[in-house]
Amino acid sequence: MRVWDIPVSKLCNKHLLGEHGEIHAIWNILIRNSQGYGNHPETRRWEGKLKALYNRHEENVQEMMRRGFKHKSSLDSSLAGGRECQDEFVNTREEQLKILKGKKCGCVLDE
Repeated sequence: MRVWDIPVSKLCNKHLLGEHGEIHAIWNILIRNSQGYGNHPETRRWEGKLKALYNRHEENVQEMMRRGFKHKSSLDSSLAGGRECQDEFVNTREEQLKILKGKKCGCVLDE
């Protein structure tokens, strides 16, 4: 479970689409106060920051559409409360870049 903290334009298709699914999972866990992954560090860092998660979703969707993907799963903006900025990290941006570079997946990380 991960929402990256690097620009969506840098993500390969696999990570872009994967992140989109993760955003929806985290969103649903938080708005429904679900158990399961509710205590996962990636989920917990978004508590009180649904506006930031909503914004990341919108960035993700714009990039998906730019690449020719279709999008049919909007989030309810009326539920997007809390802080607009994510400043809490499971891994630092530098660590995330290192993780992605190790995957050799097509993410554009050296620009």
